[in-house]
Amino acid sequence: DIDHFKRVNDSHGHDAGDAVLKTVARTLLESSRGFDILGRWGGEEFLGLVQNVDEDHLGVVSERLRALVAASSVRHGDAEIRVTVSIGATLARTDDTPERLVKRADSVMYESKRAGRNRVTLAS
Repeated sequence: DIDHFKRVNDSHGHDAGDAVLKTVARTLLESSRGFDILGRWGGEEFLGLVQNVDEDHLGVVSERLRALVAASSVRHGDAEIRVTVSIGATLARTDDTPERLVKRADSVMYESKRAGRNRVTLAS
């Protein structure tokens, strides 16, 4: 989830918000492996299916994505816009449905937001 995305739209306009969405999407896609699946889930949320990872590697991948987004910027008119993301990550469990998996990731993403944003939280 892009942190404070509404503030970007309110301060710089929806064209700037669209540019931010495109930049975040490009950053995520360019830094993912060819067989991982990343995309916009809705609004300012993105969803990734990262395959063949254990919990430690999931944390490393998630942290790398967070840092790359934080290091990127969007030029809009005279403004340089920087955003951060709050990431919730979880491993799939044998009995998971897609809905349960997304709900758990969403829940820990909100833990990242409550803990101050611009961070990764892994489900236990």
